Formats: sequence, structure tokens, C-alpha cells
Amino acid sequence: MSPDFQSYYGRPILKQPTWKTPDVPVYLFSGGLAGASAVLAEFAAATGRPALARTARLGACAGSLAGVGLLIHDLGRPARFLHMLRMVKVTSPLSVGSWILSPFSALSTAAAVSQLTGIAPRWGRAASLVAAVLGGPMTTYTAVLLADTAVPAWHDAHRELPVVFAASAVAAAGGLVLVGAAVAENAPAARLGVLGAGVELAAGAIMQGRLGMIAERYRTGRAGRWMRAAHVLSVVGMVGTLAGRRNRAVSAVSGLALLAGSLATRFGVFEAGKASAADPRDVVIPQRARLAARQSQPGAAHSSQPRAAHPSQPGTS
Repeated sequence: MSPDFQSYYGRPILKQPTWKTPDVPVYLFSGGLAGASAVLAEFAAATGRPALARTARLGACAGSLAGVGLLIHDLGRPARFLHMLRMVKVTSPLSVGSWILSPFSALSTAAAVSQLTGIAPRWGRAASLVAAVLGGPMTTYTAVLLADTAVPAWHDAHRELPVVFAASAVAAAGGLVLVGAAVAENAPAARLGVLGAGVELAAGAIMQGRLGMIAERYRTGRAGRWMRAAHVLSVVGMVGTLAGRRNRAVSAVSGLALLAGSLATRFGVFEAGKASAADPRDVVIPQRARLAARQSQPGAAHSSQPRAAHPSQPGTS
């Protein structure tokens, strides 16, 4: 039998996230897309695929600039974004994320400008290389940011959520290049898109299996609709990529499906968190279940007894 719970007239225990929709879900998506695209661009350049590298670099630039714009719009004033850069706090995912996003945006923009204009190609390549180094953290820091909150659907998913976001970002980057690059060069993007979508689906299933009752937040309501859409789009993108990569039209449609699936995943995770914060059961029932499990362990009764007072404490002789 599930533990009982109480809250004041059924009111939420946690404060609802104040982040805007669709600003924040799209920000989560665009940052991941940008990071994975930067890494893909360098793989393409190293293997002699200039059209693929060009598309990926432009995607990294567009995604990072969109992320900065969406974050500033959510904050309300540009000055608030600049205030986050006044110091580095390594224990704060928001502070670390700001310092990942800012240099990544500048570097990916410099690489894209050099790519388009042909100006300072060596400096452009150097900027692209450093952006690729920051690309991995770009795909995962937003998941860490969500998991660092007290919202049960995000916090309790801290083990799998970065994997879900990183894999989803890889699928989106692969999808972007499938849309923008010629079929003669899109083989690496196709492989990454299929791999990313597959890992995303697997990690999401593992995450929901481990979350117990909280997994219902990902299966019902708005979040459930978004997650089901993400699954369908990802599968369509995977099948289309495997079956028709060499056909330009099929390749483009498959890439769009992978992109849309990745975006839907971000909306699903965001809506699941909002629903979880609104329901006091998600906070109280798992806490009481964990407490009951600890108390049922051998030695729990003994350890739960008050310890004898130290002679130096008040009230002892």
C-alpha cells in the first residue's frame, strides 16, 4: 500500500518554476543542438567533408545565439544575464552554464563568420576547435541545471537526464545536417542521428523505469503528449534515415523528424517538471517511502535511538 500523505489543503509544497514557455524548452533544445553540431563540425572537417562541416558550424552558431537570446528574454533584462558573469561559482550549475554558453556562443559565431566570409580561416578553425571542446558540456549542462532543483521529476532523474539530453542533442545535430548537407557527405550525420535517437529512447525508458510513481509525470498530461510525440518522431527519423539516406527528399524529411523529436523531448521534460512541482504527492510519498525503507533495514531501530549524552554536555554529571 502506498504511504499516505498530507499537505495544507492539498496545496503544492514546492514553488512552481517561473521559467517562461516556450522560451526555456526551446533554449534547452537550441543549446544542445549547438553543442553537438560544433563537435560534428570538427569531425566533418577532419574527415574531408566541407559541406557537412559548413552546415554543422552554421547550426552551432544559430543554436548558440538563439539560446542566448531566449535566456535573456526569459530573464527579462539583458543586464541580468551580464550579472551572472560577474563571478564563477563552480557549485552552481547556473553559473557554470553561463560561463559555458557565453564563450561557446562567441567562438561558434566567429567560426561561422569565418566560414561564410573566408576571413581569417586559421583563426576561424581555431575558434571552431575550442567551440567543439565546449560542445560536450553544452549538450548536458541544462540537464544538470534542471536536476539541481528540488522538483522531483527532474531531481530524481539526475542519473539519466544528462544522458537523455546529450543523446537527444546528437540526434538533433545529425538531423540538422541531414537537412542541410548533400547525400554524398551525410553518412556520419546519419549514423550519429540514429545512434543519438536510439540512446535517447533507451535512456528515457530506463529513467522512467527507475522513477517509480514520479514517472507518471512523463506519461500523462501535456508532458505525456510531448513525450509520445518525441518517441514517434524519433522512430520515424531513425527508420527514414536507415531506409532512405541516399535519397535527398527522404533524408531531409528524416532529419526534420529527428530535430522535431529532440525538441519535443525538451518540452516533455519541462512540462513533467511543472506537473511534478504542482503535486504535493511527488514530494511527500517518495520521501516517506525512503524513510520507511531506511527504518526497515537491520540495525535501523538501534540507530534511531537517541545517543547517550556526552559528559561535557549540559544536564550530565
